[in-house]
Amino acid sequence: MARVGFIGLGNMGGGMAANLAKKGHDVHAFDLSEEALERARKAGCLPVGSAREAADKAEAVITMLPAGSHVEQVYKESVFGIADTAAVLIDCSTIDVETAVQVADAAAAKGLTAVDAPVSGGIAAANAGTLTFMVGGTQDGFDRAKPFLDDMGKAVIHAGQNGTGQTAKICNNMLLGATMIATCEAFLLAQKQGLDPQKFYDISSVSSGQSWSMTSYCPLPGVGPESPADHDYAGGFASALMLKDLRLAMAAAEASGTDTPMGKRAAEMYEHFAQGAESGLDFSAIIRSLTKTE
Repeated sequence: MARVGFIGLGNMGGGMAANLAKKGHDVHAFDLSEEALERARKAGCLPVGSAREAADKAEAVITMLPAGSHVEQVYKESVFGIADTAAVLIDCSTIDVETAVQVADAAAAKGLTAVDAPVSGGIAAANAGTLTFMVGGTQDGFDRAKPFLDDMGKAVIHAGQNGTGQTAKICNNMLLGATMIATCEAFLLAQKQGLDPQKFYDISSVSSGQSWSMTSYCPLPGVGPESPADHDYAGGFASALMLKDLRLAMAAAEASGTDTPMGKRAAEMYEHFAQGAESGLDFSAIIRSLTKTE
């Protein structure tokens, strides 16, 4: 097994680092939170005092950070000049495509190999080791990163060159955000028309209107498989994170001159919804904003 430097032990990173440790890797983990470091220690990781310590002598350096500015700063200040040129750098954060490409180019200029590998699956999948990774980078970079990603996920897909992993993630989540809103609208309309929500689920889940938002993540409690709706929308994928991804998608759409009216409307709705206490609720809780307008 390998020595892995893991930087960023939040809701997602903590579970990912723990799974690497379970697979037998020597995980040197760092986070600014002492509480997160203690959880990592209990999960079999070795807490270290800085990101530089995590990157030192690592065969793989994995980052899971909030935004592109954090990734850029950590690579510049704590990875470049510290990580061995034989190490593979794997950024699993969801950030803008431009920064992902710039970081990879800067790594290459220093003789390092970097890939962007954002994830899909949420906290439950991070803890269970069943994430999907969409990877942007060279074939060599992908081949070197894949064994580590396999130990944290169920699917590892090479999207293409650096930046395409981030493109896949923001396009996927733009689709998810818009689909969830449409699913919420459909359930509310069915109820208004006197159709029992469970009956609508039974019909639509095996018909052409079927979607992941309905069959795996139903926004109504007591309908379909267990979802955050059954826990008053606690846990899951926070509305603030959905808004972050939609903002990234809209920035990419503007930069590329792509017309995305449904994505734009979804971003506007989450912009309005993901404020205050709602920002921490699961993104399916947006159904509450639709019921308020009745």
